[in-house]
Amino acid sequence: MFVNVEHIGIAVKELAEAENLYSRLFSVLPYKREMVESESVSTSFFKINETKIELLEATSSDSVISKFIEKKGEGFHHVAFEVDDIVSEMARLKGEGFTLLSETPKRGADNKLVCFLHPKSTNGLLIELCQEIRQ
Repeated sequence: MFVNVEHIGIAVKELAEAENLYSRLFSVLPYKREMVESESVSTSFFKINETKIELLEATSSDSVISKFIEKKGEGFHHVAFEVDDIVSEMARLKGEGFTLLSETPKRGADNKLVCFLHPKSTNGLLIELCQEIRQ
């Protein structure tokens, strides 16, 4: 079951410059910076009340973020939704005909398990499912 919007992802060329820009825009500093080696991305998170914004910078030229920026430029990349059970939600969505970009959840930033839905099956919007990793 979908719980809420977890965060909004923004692809950026230069993380430090983007952090400066968004810090001035939001009047807050990022609360976390994290590398996600498996996706070749460096992330930075801002929180405004209950809304989280994730900045994403490619760490290699063949990363998904690098290819995205090359094709579309910097800007809105994805919307992430918190789900209560990512595995069952993935199975449900696959059964509904949505295309998953992975068959099993991956470890993502901010202590989350994640799975993306292909934009071709969601009217052009990249959607991320997130579930807090439970210890």
